[in-house]
Amino acid sequence: MSAQQESIVPQLVELLDSTRGVKVQIDNHEPHSVKAIGAVAAVLRKSSHPREADALEQVVTIARNTPDYGGMGLGTEATTGVSDNDRSELVFLASAWLESLNSADRASRTLRPTAGPPPAGRRPMNVTEKIFAFHDVESKGWVRPGEMIRVSVDWIMSSEQSWHGMVQVYNRLGDPGIFRNDRLWLAGDHIVEPRNMHTPLSQDLMAKVAKARRDFKMTEYQGYNYTIMHTEFFRERTQPGMLIIGSDSHTCSSGANGCLSIGMGAADVTMALVTGETWFKVPEVVEIRFVGKPPRGVGGKDVILYVLQQLKRNTVAADRVVEYTGPGLEYLSPDARFAVANMTTEFGGITGIFAPDHITENFINQRKLARHKDNSFYFRADAGCEYVETHTIDLTHAEPFIARYPSPDDVVSISEMNGKELDGCFIGACTTAEEDIIMGALVLQAGLKAGKKPVSKGLRKVVPGSRPILDKLRKSGLADAYEQAGFEIGVPGCSYCVGMSTDVAGDGEVWLSSQNRNFKNRMGPGSIGNLASAATVAASSFDMKMTSPLELISKISEDEWNRVKGKGSLSSGPRGAEPQWVEPAEPEGHSSTVEPPSAGDNTSGTAEAASKTIATAASTDDDTNASQEEAASTLKSISATIYRLGDFIDTDALAPAQFLVTAKDDKEFGTHCLEYTNPDFRQRVADGSTVVVAGKAFGCGSSRMEAVQALLGVGVECVIAKSFAFIYSRNQPSLGLLGITITDEAFYEAAQDGAGIDVDLVANVARVGGKEFAFELSQMEKSLTSLGGVAPAFNKFGKKIFDALTSGSRGVTKSLKQSHGGSAGAAGSLNW
Repeated sequence: MSAQQESIVPQLVELLDSTRGVKVQIDNHEPHSVKAIGAVAAVLRKSSHPREADALEQVVTIARNTPDYGGMGLGTEATTGVSDNDRSELVFLASAWLESLNSADRASRTLRPTAGPPPAGRRPMNVTEKIFAFHDVESKGWVRPGEMIRVSVDWIMSSEQSWHGMVQVYNRLGDPGIFRNDRLWLAGDHIVEPRNMHTPLSQDLMAKVAKARRDFKMTEYQGYNYTIMHTEFFRERTQPGMLIIGSDSHTCSSGANGCLSIGMGAADVTMALVTGETWFKVPEVVEIRFVGKPPRGVGGKDVILYVLQQLKRNTVAADRVVEYTGPGLEYLSPDARFAVANMTTEFGGITGIFAPDHITENFINQRKLARHKDNSFYFRADAGCEYVETHTIDLTHAEPFIARYPSPDDVVSISEMNGKELDGCFIGACTTAEEDIIMGALVLQAGLKAGKKPVSKGLRKVVPGSRPILDKLRKSGLADAYEQAGFEIGVPGCSYCVGMSTDVAGDGEVWLSSQNRNFKNRMGPGSIGNLASAATVAASSFDMKMTSPLELISKISEDEWNRVKGKGSLSSGPRGAEPQWVEPAEPEGHSSTVEPPSAGDNTSGTAEAASKTIATAASTDDDTNASQEEAASTLKSISATIYRLGDFIDTDALAPAQFLVTAKDDKEFGTHCLEYTNPDFRQRVADGSTVVVAGKAFGCGSSRMEAVQALLGVGVECVIAKSFAFIYSRNQPSLGLLGITITDEAFYEAAQDGAGIDVDLVANVARVGGKEFAFELSQMEKSLTSLGGVAPAFNKFGKKIFDALTSGSRGVTKSLKQSHGGSAGAAGSLNW
């Protein structure tokens, strides 16, 4: 028998013993590898090892699935066996899936939720608060806004682009391993694609991903351009009640499934990947209540554009979770919810979450694999729960909209832009779900049947969110409509939406795109991007002029829609039953009848409330005050002149996309900081304007931690703003840049461009124009600052870092004394 035909059964038997301590006797050494794995799984099941059997059966599933559905394409296996490479891959997958059982056993566990109504006397909570309470490592069964908690996480997600930054952080931590090898979702979508895989940059990114896969024995990996990182994750992985952390600002997309899915910077996400935990100040929650039914053909993209038109970005959603509720949810499909949740980051929210319901449950239950639906926990808001604000959106008023360059909230009716000339039309990006891609094809099909022909002018491209969606387009014939209408069909990836790979819009080109973000230079330096639904882009593509899709939508029959619609669309069947509702469990011996302090005793969302929370948590440690004093003694004041910036300074401007993975260090990032928007910035900082004073939502946009690195690299010592975008605000302390929030308008009147300023980090005041303006820096901020950020803190405390930094640990005091003076100039702010 050739080496190619030798059975892999002995290797499987050895793996079972070495990985799980399971000893089995296999008499039948089946020569065909896939069948052999199945045969070993059958023996394991008969010998009362069901978990190990499930793991090997998962390998069989991957082996037999086609590459279009994340598999190896081995089918039932040819009689000649498989290649040596495939055999090696099968053995690797077996080792990874068996190791995942150990990984799950080691994971920190939260109390499982309980069925039934909430306990009597417990504080009423919304869905967001219940998920936070469920994941609270020191759970008491409830949380309230303003308290700082340490939480366990269910999944970590990253792209190959952000993984580049995460690897840098991971290496600084000393290669500590990861918390679970089966809960890292790593997608190749931002930069790498077939046309550039030969380049040194792509080769480097691919090598880093390949190393991670092997070193961590990752179970979840389908290769490059299988999916935009959010698409198949939402469709096949995320479950209601989960807490997910991702190194991308659109991680919030999975909130469509009733989970908390929150984007952060690479340093924060790497810490969660290593420890399985992170920290949060429980945020305030704003309710967006949908009522009414949207017009036919108006989907999630137009709904979120309507929300942005009515409420504007970085207003009611800023630094809050947005919870979508109301009777209008009945008319929003999972894919429509995905689009709304996805663009909650453009709205300014920490994340968006849809209150789960029967539509959610039906969508989750369509999945074939039990492990991706059996860990679903359905929480619903209690009667009388608190929302900091509630706003009602009547979906009957939604229509085809366009968000004009360069603001996602400069939203107008298509009628106001009708006939505007275009140079390009793009349908794709993570916000464009399967439902949208299908509707775009049907609009094109209707146009072609009506005799429309695409003009020769301009570029047209469609990029489905995943290979399964592309496979459906081809099998249903809808891909033909795109091609006949002049569209190039690309592989799944970010494409024009980030303008950092092969697809880049030209200087001065005007585009209409179904992507989610239209900031300056987003699609490429000098490009002009406008946002709309896939249907609107499709209708506009014929004449390369902005055009309403409603006439063409009216030509699409219900029968045709029902024939081709995807699994993320609303079912035409009867309404399903409500899910089984659960509640966060209370630890044994805890009495829910003890009501937490009322809102009047501890005002949520304020520095005062956070300070009270921190003081309460730290009061158990005799060295807390000494720790705080030691932290303060190592901080120094900053004296500089001011560089003024306005509102909504985004991370795309601070760290332009084309330099994200080519810059070697902070200093090189700094040479490009605000290069396209403020060309004098770098020289001004070099001349002494090392304190940046800005307006609202500083650091909005992408999650890229490189924005902070660029500011550090150019020499900025401190950023003062009216408010910071959530992810950016977490990136600052993680990397050692001081960020201070001051809301007093008198400060901004005094802090003119070029004015002198002193920032006193002991007294917590900024002095400018002969006046003093106070700001808040908590004990946690000063401790983390003195330790030099999260990487040095991890090197001090290891995987107990969040326990140490959130409990007033004596270890903090000791480490502060050891590091006296070592990082005094690298002040950081957690912006509590």
